[in-house]
Amino acid sequence: MKTPFLTTAVACLFAVPALALAQAYPNKPIRVVVSTVPGPLDAFARVICDKVSTALKQPMVVENRAGAGGNIAAETVMKSAADGYTLLFSLDTTFTVNPSIYKKLPFDPVKDFTVIAVPVTYGQMLAVHPSVPANSVAELVALAKQKKLNYASGGNGTPSHLSSAYFLATSGIEMTHIPYKGTGQSIVDVVGGQVDTIFAVTSGVLPHVKAGKLRGLALSSASRSALAPELPTIAESGYPGFDASFAYALLAPAGTPDEVVQVLNQEVRKAMASADVQEKNRVADYSDTKLDARASAAWLKDSRERWARVIQRSGISAE
Repeated sequence: MKTPFLTTAVACLFAVPALALAQAYPNKPIRVVVSTVPGPLDAFARVICDKVSTALKQPMVVENRAGAGGNIAAETVMKSAADGYTLLFSLDTTFTVNPSIYKKLPFDPVKDFTVIAVPVTYGQMLAVHPSVPANSVAELVALAKQKKLNYASGGNGTPSHLSSAYFLATSGIEMTHIPYKGTGQSIVDVVGGQVDTIFAVTSGVLPHVKAGKLRGLALSSASRSALAPELPTIAESGYPGFDASFAYALLAPAGTPDEVVQVLNQEVRKAMASADVQEKNRVADYSDTKLDARASAAWLKDSRERWARVIQRSGISAE
């Protein structure tokens, strides 16, 4: 039978290395692989990395490795040492959508990674060209049952495509998909009237809505947008439970020490709480999740299961 003194001594023996690791980390630059070209995710990652770098007193070197829906960046990080010195900043879709649309992935989205944080979520706005005679979701659904409509997206399997596919499957209507190589040109063509409708990041389409070049109908997320509070959500528009929310995620290779994960999660959450980051998030229409590492992993798991059901119904696939 172990004495109380012996039990305490053993516990302390195991706690000392963990404490020492947390106190020593980091003692050299941290490499952060971003899964996209310069754009919204890259800009967000650099802002957060700058804050965390200052707090930890070590450089965070950002490296863009775009391609294959984030799979290239994810594979790069997966093969790195699990010591907290190589991290991945990714769109959540690499881990929530790709498992369902790619026949084969170069990594296991669960077993090969440790989730550090899902700092923000964001939705998209459903918008139509002014020539489309629909002022609400209900009117758009009714119109789509009467005539052929089409929708633009930033490409197969992108958030704009997924939101539209989810909406079509939920509402029981059909529209022709017009995929683009990037969301920017897709918005341009809807504004120009070449395409009828689109789901796109609110901050990207709102200026066109305010200028009268597009008409906003609803939001894909579970809650309304602070940038356009007058617009209802899809869920409020007759489809309870509809939630096409997306996120940014920070991950590390599987096996990264929990003490390192906790340090990074705490610093990311501190960065999110700073006034300048809060203002940038407001302008970008990002919602601060305030999630710890475990809750962040649970968010990705729930989202992965939800999108698997949507993708199965919609038949979306990628090469």
